[in-house]
Amino acid sequence: MKYQILGNTGVRVSSVVLGTANFGLRWGHGASLDESRAILDAFQADGGNFIDTADVYQFGESEEFLGTLLQGRREDFFLATKYSSGASKTAGGLVTGNSRRAMVSSVESSLKRLKTDRIDLYWVHHPDDITPSEELVRGLEDLSRAGKILYAGLSNFSAWRLARAATLAELSHAVPVVASQFQYSLVSRQPERDMLKACRALQITPVTWSPLGGGMLTGKYRAGEKGRAEGMGGKVFQAENNAQRSAILDEVLAIAAETGASPDQVAIAWVAAQDCIPIIGPRTQAQYASNAGFSGLDLTGEHIDRLNTVSQFDHDIKTAPVQASPGHVIPVKPVA
Repeated sequence: MKYQILGNTGVRVSSVVLGTANFGLRWGHGASLDESRAILDAFQADGGNFIDTADVYQFGESEEFLGTLLQGRREDFFLATKYSSGASKTAGGLVTGNSRRAMVSSVESSLKRLKTDRIDLYWVHHPDDITPSEELVRGLEDLSRAGKILYAGLSNFSAWRLARAATLAELSHAVPVVASQFQYSLVSRQPERDMLKACRALQITPVTWSPLGGGMLTGKYRAGEKGRAEGMGGKVFQAENNAQRSAILDEVLAIAAETGASPDQVAIAWVAAQDCIPIIGPRTQAQYASNAGFSGLDLTGEHIDRLNTVSQFDHDIKTAPVQASPGHVIPVKPVA
């Protein structure tokens, strides 16, 4: 297992994150407690120490499972969880969103479910487009001073929101924003436009979810398997629905055949090669063993070039001209 420093801290975390959205069964699909234990045991045996969950995962059961499974070994792991969506289908407005009210209520509930006295990294799961950055930063700092969280992170925030919050935290000497979590894979490279650049400039670690494009990059849907499509009510997160995606999958399968690796290992290894920490979210021990095997795969420069070429996209942010009045067009420069 390889390790790296998280953000601008002294914390060494594993180069892969164990995502635990599949720990639990309240969503109608997932892993039992015994299966979850086996996955966590294997992750620990491989040297992994970075765990990611959220209050909404399995409507709180993921955190509950971890609370049980981490007993006696809590200090062996860097534990991250999130708030914003609530831990039940009927979560009310006071415990959802980004407000300090929701933040305080959520962290207390998560601490109870996780059976721990602190959360190592507390993510704001997604922006609510209401709560100002100042309130986020102050709320997270209050939780840090109370000893309930150690570090802060933003998940699914745009680059400009991330930069604003991180800068506010730095200027006010608040708990630092040390990581940003977002979707990134061979079929979702848009973060290269600004998010990855912002992370590098701000010394924020990019932690990326769905490196397999919702399972599409494993080739299982092409082979007729159901998997996530069945568990998610027929919804495929990143469908193979255009020529480029088919070409990307063809290249992944080709490189897997050449290297003796599995397609999922090729896709995850590509993400890791972009200086990101990928999140894997196995539901079974077999899935974990396959996903984790990416660490033993060294993609060559040629492999990376081939994958970059087939998955390339327009890095420029397009803006349409603004129609000020009939017959008069004002050109608009892209916003950085």
